[in-house]
Amino acid sequence: MWKAVGWAGGILGAAVTGVAVGVAANQKKVSHDRLADDPLADEPLGRLTPSRESTVAADDGTPLSVEEVDPDGGGEPDLTVVLVHGFALDRRCWHFQRRDLAGLTGPRVRQVLYDQRGHGRSGRSTAGAGTIEQLAHDLASVLRAVVPDGPLVLVGHSMGGMTIMALAELQPELFADRVWGVALVGTAAGAVGGAGLPRSVLSRYNPVTLGVGRLAGLQPGLVEWVRRRAGTVTWSGIRAFAFGDRNVSASLVDLMEQMISRTSVQVLTEFLETLGTHDRYKALVGLRHCEVLVVGGDADKLTPFSHAERMAEEMPHGELVRVPGAGHMVMLEQPDVVTGHLVALIRRSAVERTENRRRWWRRA
Repeated sequence: MWKAVGWAGGILGAAVTGVAVGVAANQKKVSHDRLADDPLADEPLGRLTPSRESTVAADDGTPLSVEEVDPDGGGEPDLTVVLVHGFALDRRCWHFQRRDLAGLTGPRVRQVLYDQRGHGRSGRSTAGAGTIEQLAHDLASVLRAVVPDGPLVLVGHSMGGMTIMALAELQPELFADRVWGVALVGTAAGAVGGAGLPRSVLSRYNPVTLGVGRLAGLQPGLVEWVRRRAGTVTWSGIRAFAFGDRNVSASLVDLMEQMISRTSVQVLTEFLETLGTHDRYKALVGLRHCEVLVVGGDADKLTPFSHAERMAEEMPHGELVRVPGAGHMVMLEQPDVVTGHLVALIRRSAVERTENRRRWWRRA
């Protein structure tokens, strides 16, 4: 049982499996890797100051932590970009995009980032509310509270992309009216576990997952203590499975570890069922009015590039981007590539909607 708890708290906490290494065997290598030359040593990863912070109440009362970032230099933005993070992470995973989009001109954008329920600074939900459908309702609550009007571009990574798909299923009129563009990064519309992360890990019937989830409910302090003891295993697992086949900065792995460690094992196990049953290919139809960008790393071990290809087949009007050598955390690993395509999406969305309005007025 202790081995199972350590595995789930570390490797499952990072949404990865198959790292058959011991803490003692890894400690020396991890220490060496962390001391190696790091090009991001001076980058304030996850420490950027927002323009405003607030708490939004979800429809069931769960407090959601939200931050807003105004365009550099102030002034009125032309549209709002909402960034939605994935499973076991928090809004800090968008560090580079958040940093660089603030300086965008033509159009100028305001950014909204928030932590999903049970993640980061947001509150825990009641039992049974850890579902992608509920996350879609949470996103709707955030939009009502801090972006009640004006054009939107929604950007989601992993479970964040699934959240956007679920919102399109629930509120297709929003995507026909206000959502000008959608970016789906390192995510899937269904068959999660069919490729990449083994289905057994995502299954609520897996005895290890089930046992750890029950123990986390009964003895959360004990489970988290065992998880902390498996720290070097977690760090090695994150580096091996969350990133691709290129050298990755130790600072990025540290940031990932911080985000994952902040998410309790109990929360992680609560979300496994909804990830395993996620199927929203039909919801992609709701994006037909939007400019669409689908981005995936071809070394993604968790949601392989085949998921991105399948989504692109359902949305032939969208752009599919394959990022060579990048893993699941493609926006951290190759930020310039991802941000560059996001900028192009934002500009394309603004131009297309402006042209549509002009055509409408000419017809009128």
